[in-house]
Amino acid sequence: MGYTLAQKILLAHSDSPTVNPGDFIEARVDIALGNDITAPLAIEEFKKAGFSTVFDRTKIVLVPDHFAPAKDQKSANQCKVLEQFAGEQKIKNYFEVGCMGIEHALLPEQAIVLPGYLIIGADSHTCTYGALGAYSTGVGSTDLARAFVDGKVWLKVPENIKFVFKGKLKKWVGGKDLILHTIGQIGVDGALYAAMEFCGPVIERLSMDDRFSMSNMAIEAGGRAGLIAADETTWEYVGQALKTAGSKCSLAALKKKNQPLYSDKDAQYAKVHEWDISDLEPVVSCPHLPSNVKPASELGTIKLDQVVIGSCTNGRISDLRIAARIVKGRKVKAGLRLIVIPATQKIYREAIAEGLTEIFVRAGGVVSTPTCGPCLGGHVGILTEGESCLATTNRNFIGRMGSPKSFVYLSNPAVAAASAITGRITHPGAL
Repeated sequence: MGYTLAQKILLAHSDSPTVNPGDFIEARVDIALGNDITAPLAIEEFKKAGFSTVFDRTKIVLVPDHFAPAKDQKSANQCKVLEQFAGEQKIKNYFEVGCMGIEHALLPEQAIVLPGYLIIGADSHTCTYGALGAYSTGVGSTDLARAFVDGKVWLKVPENIKFVFKGKLKKWVGGKDLILHTIGQIGVDGALYAAMEFCGPVIERLSMDDRFSMSNMAIEAGGRAGLIAADETTWEYVGQALKTAGSKCSLAALKKKNQPLYSDKDAQYAKVHEWDISDLEPVVSCPHLPSNVKPASELGTIKLDQVVIGSCTNGRISDLRIAARIVKGRKVKAGLRLIVIPATQKIYREAIAEGLTEIFVRAGGVVSTPTCGPCLGGHVGILTEGESCLATTNRNFIGRMGSPKSFVYLSNPAVAAASAITGRITHPGAL
C-alpha cells in the first residue's frame, strides 16, 4: 500500500517503521513557530520546567504580528516577552515591527519553510505552508514549549481526504473561492482531524498565492493540514524566495532531497471529493460560519460599513494588485471604511513601488502597516454593534472582529474591492 504526501513527510521525520492513520508518533520538527499571543505561554512553560537553552536557535521562529504594533499595555507586554526571549536565546528568526509581517505570509517569503518540511506553530493557520508540499499544523503552546526543548512533537497521524478540482476557473474566481466552496460543501467539521490534499488540473494551474489561500483555510473545515504536491510552480517560487532571502541553500539539492513530494498512486484515502468548478462564480461566506457560502451575485442587498483587504489568507501582492485594478479611478462609497493591510514589509514596499497604495488612498481607503489587525479583533478596524464588514480574512465567527453583535462576511479580493465601491456586496463583473 502506498503513502499519501502527508504520510511520507511524517514518516521521514520520525523513527517509526510505518505511519498509518490513528498512529501516534514522535516527530522531529524543522520549524517551531510562535507569535505574540501564543509564544509567551510557551516561553513561560519552557522556563517553569527549568530549561535555559533551546534545542536549535535557527529552527525557532518568533513573530509578533497579532497585536503589533502594540495597541495597549497588555499587547506591549506580550511583544516584550518575545523580544527578550529572542535576545536571550539568540533566536535567528525573530521579526519585529519594521521587518516583520503576518507570520504565514512572512515565512514562505523568507524561505524559512520549504517543501518536505515538518512545521508546527502555535497558531491554527500554520496549515498555510502545506501549499509548499510541507506538513504544517497548528499546536498548543505547551507543545511548542516542548519543541523548544528538543525539537520534537507528539502527533497523531491523520486520515487523508483528497479534493480533486477539474474544469476551468471563471474570471474573478481564485483560490479563496475554491476553498470557500469546499468548506461550504463539506462543512466546518467535514475534514475533522484529517489531512486535506488538494489536486487536479485546476490546482496545477493555480499560482502560489492562490494555493496559500487554500491551504490556509484547511483548518476552517477542521483539517489538521492542507497539502498540495510540490511541482514546478512550487519550485519556481521557492527558488525566488531563496534568492531574495540570500539563502545559501541549493535549490537543486533541495529538490533532489525532497523528491518525490507527491502521493503514491495506490495511497489510501478516507474520502475523495471531485468537483468540476467550471460554473463556480465568486462566493461569499456569510455570518457566522465559513461554511455558510453563497454566490456573491445573490447578496447585493447586504449593506456594508467596512471592507478589509489583507490577512494571512489574502494580503499578498497579487491580492493587492487585483483589488487595485478594480478600485483604480473610482471612489470608496461614502460612509464606508476601506482598510488595506499588506501582509509583509516586502509586500508593503512592492505596493508602494507599483503605485497600489496611492490608488487605495486616492480612492478614500487607508493602508496599514503589516499586522493581523482586525482579522481576530486585534486592532485597526474593530467593528461596533450592528456593523457589517466584508473581509478577505479567514474566519467570521461571532465577535471575531469586535462586537458580538457585528457581522463578518468573507470573500476574495476582487469581490471585496468591488463592494468597497458600491457599499454593498457586489460581484466585480457588475461594475
